[in-house]
Amino acid sequence: MAYKRSVYWFTHDQRLEFNSLFNDIIQKSEEVAFIFVVNERWLQERNYQHQVLGSNRRSFLVDSLEELALQLTKYGYRLTVLWGDPVKQVKRFITKYNIDTLVGCSQFGYFEQRQWQSLANSLPEVKIINRYLSTLFDPYQVPTNLKTFSQFRTQVENNETVNTFRQVNDLFPYAHQIPIESDDLAASDHHLLKLTPKVDLLSQCHAQRFFAGEKSAQYHLSSYFSGTAPKQYKQTRNELDGWTNSTKFSPYLANGNLSPRQIWSAVTHYEHEFGENESTYWIKFELLWREYFQWLCRQQGASLFNFQGLAKSAPTTTFLPERFKAWCCGQTPYPIVNACMKQLNATGFMSNRGRQIVASCLVNELAVDWRYGAAYFQQQLIDHDVASNWGNWQYIAGVGVDPRGGRHFNLSKQSERYDPNNQFIEQWGGEKNTLILDSQDATGWPCTDPL
Repeated sequence: MAYKRSVYWFTHDQRLEFNSLFNDIIQKSEEVAFIFVVNERWLQERNYQHQVLGSNRRSFLVDSLEELALQLTKYGYRLTVLWGDPVKQVKRFITKYNIDTLVGCSQFGYFEQRQWQSLANSLPEVKIINRYLSTLFDPYQVPTNLKTFSQFRTQVENNETVNTFRQVNDLFPYAHQIPIESDDLAASDHHLLKLTPKVDLLSQCHAQRFFAGEKSAQYHLSSYFSGTAPKQYKQTRNELDGWTNSTKFSPYLANGNLSPRQIWSAVTHYEHEFGENESTYWIKFELLWREYFQWLCRQQGASLFNFQGLAKSAPTTTFLPERFKAWCCGQTPYPIVNACMKQLNATGFMSNRGRQIVASCLVNELAVDWRYGAAYFQQQLIDHDVASNWGNWQYIAGVGVDPRGGRHFNLSKQSERYDPNNQFIEQWGGEKNTLILDSQDATGWPCTDPL
């Protein structure tokens, strides 16, 4: 045994299979515990007056954690859910249970990286092990100075390492569960309940439900690649709705129920069995876009949240509360935008095309600071990923790495192309609203403390 007492801190890696870190730690430790920390700030309206975890996100997270806890019981372990400041709670747990090794998924978000660094600085006697479980590549395989996506793709897409992953095996004996005291067990159950009541994602009769957790993710992966959808992906991916028009892997990637390497491998296997075409390649292409934003997020650090971003000058947008509220509620003068936003609010999900349309509207038509849109997406989306979300918003706003300086979509043309019969608009009640009247501009801006 390499370690005496270890604790695995789950974050964006909520799975046991295709998780080499879990595989290693239960074989190399004498005793082990598993924790998840609910950051108390997630439920406070301090991220541009929005929560980090909105109701749909909370529901999806609770379901994912309950599935993770169930999976752990099969190995004789339990999941302990802590509540509060992550650094303080992890330090308290380590001290209380005399932990010598802390392990977890390598983080890409600026604030998450700071948490791990704080723990390393304050616990020099504890061995800290991080592993890249949420990306296709490891750092040594990625360009050190990221610029455009094209440059990144050219350098990495033929890397053979993408096809490798490890699965839990049946080697014995496994590490024993560290005995958890009754007060932590009771608090764990209470904290899970505190995230409820759950929101029914079928609140709209036409809403399509995502079932959270590792088993649901594996079922969806198998189901998607058992049909013809992968061969048609490039033609259908921009549709505003429809379960098989896009892969729907993003919620499972965001929570770590699936590994991106697992999906890449599934695409490769599908190509070997049924043949490859432009559509199967495009699934990998989208995975590379996600990968690009992960490493760009790590490179940018705190500037990912800056108004000016990477641009030479700040945007000319501002904060206009009536416009922003109308956008959030789906009550703008643009029916296609209204329909997309109402879909988001009801289900916690929106197509990639829809996200580009509504983001362009907020920045260009409504002239609102892009960060408020990014914060609202962070609150609402069940598949929120800090790198992809904030990186894509910078891209649309013209303050990211896009050499063309932002994106401005013609909303009428988008409607004609992707909803020619107004079916989507009618389905989601995207009626045109009256012109929005502004009562003030930048005075009284909401709190800007992103998480």
